[in-house]
Amino acid sequence: MHSKGLFRRWWVWLLLLALAGASITFYFSAPQKEQSAQQQNAAGKSGGRRNGNGGQPMPVVAAAAKTGDISIYLNGLGSVVPLNTVTVKPRVDGQLMRILFREGQLVKQGQALAEIDPRPFQVQLTQAEGQYARDQALLTNAQVDLERYQTLFKQDSIAKQQLDTQEALVRQYEGTLKVDKGQIDSAKLQLTYAQVTAPASGRIGLRQVDQGNIVHASDTNGIVVITQLQPATVVFTIPEDNIPSVMQKLQVGSKLSVDAYDRSQKTKLATGVLLTLDNQIDVTTGTVKLKAQFTNEDYSLFPNQFVNTRLLLETRHGLTVIPTAAIQRGTQGTFVYVVKEDRSVSVRPVKLGPSQGDNTAIDTGLAPGELVVIDGADKLREGAKVELATRDGNARSKDGSARPKTGGGHKRDGASAPATGSAPTKGSS
Repeated sequence: MHSKGLFRRWWVWLLLLALAGASITFYFSAPQKEQSAQQQNAAGKSGGRRNGNGGQPMPVVAAAAKTGDISIYLNGLGSVVPLNTVTVKPRVDGQLMRILFREGQLVKQGQALAEIDPRPFQVQLTQAEGQYARDQALLTNAQVDLERYQTLFKQDSIAKQQLDTQEALVRQYEGTLKVDKGQIDSAKLQLTYAQVTAPASGRIGLRQVDQGNIVHASDTNGIVVITQLQPATVVFTIPEDNIPSVMQKLQVGSKLSVDAYDRSQKTKLATGVLLTLDNQIDVTTGTVKLKAQFTNEDYSLFPNQFVNTRLLLETRHGLTVIPTAAIQRGTQGTFVYVVKEDRSVSVRPVKLGPSQGDNTAIDTGLAPGELVVIDGADKLREGAKVELATRDGNARSKDGSARPKTGGGHKRDGASAPATGSAPTKGSS
């Protein structure tokens, strides 16, 4: 009985050892199988890429190089600065009797804005005129006495000293009359200042003082602020590297056009001309300030408004222009894929010129009329066969007519349906 129990215990232990060995073997062999499967899968994908879409032509969208114009712009950031900003202050002290403007109103230079109590100045004018009349009478009497003394002196009836004294008295009264005349003019001027007028044309701001208050010529805030809106100026900055090209244009008298856009650079607010640029560079930013003037007929520019500016430096004509999307970059530099007559592509190094919007000029390496790939170039290589397709996904036959695209092999993996548009054949505009 003891030997049978011992045999059973050994049998259990052997079974447990076998199960443990099988588990260890499965644990170490599973990662190797998975790694091998991944390597095979990667090799299959690599082979598929080398074959290039299973040997079928790759669908691409192409566009013909054209002859066109490219405008060279200098972009900058700026703000609207009014030509004149005037704080309307009273010239005399007194009570503000009437307000003759509305807040936000457009006024002309010389237009009446407010009225200060004129009665104190009218009293001063009356007093000055009365003093003038009194001194005028004294002068007249002195002149009559002088004529009488001159006659008596000729008759040797009075002394020379008495005649000289009378002549001095006449001159004294003449001086007094001049002082009186100045006081009259001063009183009239104060009376004029009681009528507050607009010193410049522009838009009235918010009122700073209410009717009925006592105002003084020394008040800091004044009565109201007038800002001139037409014309308006924009002060903006450009990099210091662009100064020579701008100065060259200004020195020959060129009128450079400046466009002002809103903050999002989507809406053009106004178009003006460049006036001048500052006489020094801001060393902290490496930029220089420029000033442009705008007629602002529709009041689209508002004082202190932030704007994006585009200064038209020049326009180059007769350039070879292609869509910017066709330009590729690699270790050899910039290049494009040119579609040849046999519907194969060739790598063409190009030298880029200026850009404008979605178009870029090509200085060398491409001629007008040649087809360049603008979509689908990521899977191309030298000599690869292509099939021209429109942006809506339809293929094009060799004669240029569009035909519906069939089969899944012609569609690039992961590519979304392009927008409307057709690729021109070689030689088309």
